Amino acid sequence: MAGRAHVVVIGNEKGGSGKTTVAMHLAVGLLRLGFRVGSIDLDHRQQSLGRYIANRQAWVERSGVTLPMPRVGVVQPSANDLKSGAIAEDRTAFDTVLAELNQTSDFVVVDCPGADAPLARHAHTHADTLITPINDSLLDLDLLGQLDPVTRELKRSGIYANLVWELRQERRKLHKSGIDWVVTRSRLSALVDRNKLMMAEVLPQMQRILGFRLADGFGERVIYRYMFLWGLTVLDLEQAGIGMEITKSHQSAREEVCSLLANLWLPRVSERLGRL
Repeated sequence: MAGRAHVVVIGNEKGGSGKTTVAMHLAVGLLRLGFRVGSIDLDHRQQSLGRYIANRQAWVERSGVTLPMPRVGVVQPSANDLKSGAIAEDRTAFDTVLAELNQTSDFVVVDCPGADAPLARHAHTHADTLITPINDSLLDLDLLGQLDPVTRELKRSGIYANLVWELRQERRKLHKSGIDWVVTRSRLSALVDRNKLMMAEVLPQMQRILGFRLADGFGERVIYRYMFLWGLTVLDLEQAGIGMEITKSHQSAREEVCSLLANLWLPRVSERLGRL
């Protein structure tokens, strides 16, 4: 990629939408396809992605199993008491870390906090691909767009969709390129209810107006949460060294990850998917 990594930002202003699960599985999937992957966790408080990767490293050292590891870039938060000064210093720190990872990575995966934060906004302007996981909920949908309860027509764009539109314009000015925005439905239940049917109806309509692509996300599976303590993903089960029997549900989860990788249209990925 000619000295510049493809930057994938996982962003959504709502917590609990599965951003870190997507970020980790994306990073491991790309690693298993033979790419060099860097990672940045911008949630300074929770550090969920950072802890996930640390758990993975600890399990490798403890068990002796061989697992691919992403390179970790750490953006230290500014200690400046002046808000404007802190924002500027945070942006400079992020740019420095990203530039370093650019030299050693084909892809950089950035996990953003579930809130509107200045540093997360700045990271969005560096995104070649933006992934926004949303729970299968009308509450989450409201961040993208507000619907008429009777006609189900889009009345106005939501706060996060407005933010993405603004940051897309800023990116075009700074980098002369756009953002490929992909929205995924996360934690899908196997049960069919009115909420699920409405989501399936309105999201395809919204994507044409708001300018995102819709891709299948991850189902509501215990395995995605269970593997965190070991730092493992569903792509690691055969090598994990934890003696877990692989079930049909695990295989379905693996297929979900492979499907997401295929639908992201990332450079040189489709030609390697047969390796997974």
